[in-house]
Amino acid sequence: MGNVTETDIHNAIQAVWRIESARIVAGIARIVHDIGLAEDLAQDALVAALEQWPTSGMPQNPGAWLMAAAKHRAIDRLRRESLMERKHEEIGREASAKEMVVPDLDSGIDDNIGDDVLRLVFTACHPVLSSEARIALTLRMLGGLTTEEIARAFLAPEPTIAQRIVRAKRTLAEARVPFEIPRGAELSARLSSVLEVIYLIFNEGYSATAGDDWMRPALCEDALRLGRILAHLVSQESEVHGLVALMEFQASRSRARMGPSGEPILLLEQNRTLWDQLLIHRGSAAIQRAEQLGGVPGPYEVQAAIAGCHARARTPEETDWVRIVALYDALVQLTPSPIVELNRAVAVMMAFGPAAALELVDALATEPSLKNYHLLPSVRGDLLKKLGRVDEAQAEFERAASLTRNSRERQLLLERAAACGQD
Repeated sequence: MGNVTETDIHNAIQAVWRIESARIVAGIARIVHDIGLAEDLAQDALVAALEQWPTSGMPQNPGAWLMAAAKHRAIDRLRRESLMERKHEEIGREASAKEMVVPDLDSGIDDNIGDDVLRLVFTACHPVLSSEARIALTLRMLGGLTTEEIARAFLAPEPTIAQRIVRAKRTLAEARVPFEIPRGAELSARLSSVLEVIYLIFNEGYSATAGDDWMRPALCEDALRLGRILAHLVSQESEVHGLVALMEFQASRSRARMGPSGEPILLLEQNRTLWDQLLIHRGSAAIQRAEQLGGVPGPYEVQAAIAGCHARARTPEETDWVRIVALYDALVQLTPSPIVELNRAVAVMMAFGPAAALELVDALATEPSLKNYHLLPSVRGDLLKKLGRVDEAQAEFERAASLTRNSRERQLLLERAAACGQD
């Protein structure tokens, strides 16, 4: 095996697992109709690889090896259950002979892999689960992340995440959630849950809510990968393409959003030559696909259009702020929320000046849901500073710093507060 060490093999196995796990779990789940059991069988195959490959070497097609290993475990499991069922057939003679036959996994497991993964997406994101459970299960089942990686990404204790995943699988089993792709009206309702989960994962990577890092790029990459897979599998749903476009545009700014020491750099201060033109191109193609499908644009498509306005502007001054305000007007109609109103106020500031925007922000001051939202005093501080009311601005920036749980963001806000004191 030359200079390849056991550690190299283990790292390679983990990389293969990250890529192949969703396909394997999905393929096995179609047969056993239980994603918890399917994951256990897939994990058994992973353990077998970790035990055997350092000695035998990496197989030529590691994904197929893992699928075959999980498949054989599924066959053994079903045969044992079939045997048990036959032993108790006097209790339930009504069971049909068809139900007693072990499926022909060898001929069926590799059919419709795309549909299998899509079934897994809809099952992991089922509304019967809490938002936190959906996120954890999706990262585990579709992202191939370990419990430790998920806990680290969300700054949660590993036992908490492990318990969340176990409870989620139990809830799905107890609720007898079918392993299937919903149809008709239910598809649209369930799809919104899937998109929400993917975007929550992306946002946690794009602007970490807590901890020492401003961004966690790995989570953005996981969300983008899931979004692209979904867009391929549900190609006629415009909102899926809208979400992918939104994430592509936002991810294109990643390199410009942090300074050399990891400090945040705000949009208007970013070096736009660092923006990733390939991701911008992909975002433009995705929003074009969404528009070609027709119909009334949904919230993700509208947000993508806003992000596209930023992406196309080579300088802050070239940004079409009037169009962005109009797009926020449309977004407010689609998804009324104080946070959307706050974002609209920022666009109004850029298009029509700080005084007009301050009126809008002050109207949000008594909004209960924004009471502890650090960006409200942050935006208000920015407006007050532009209006020359630096003492008030300083107080707002200090208040914003006290509310954020992200240490990088807190430092930036304190620096902005200190700069007001020097004016």
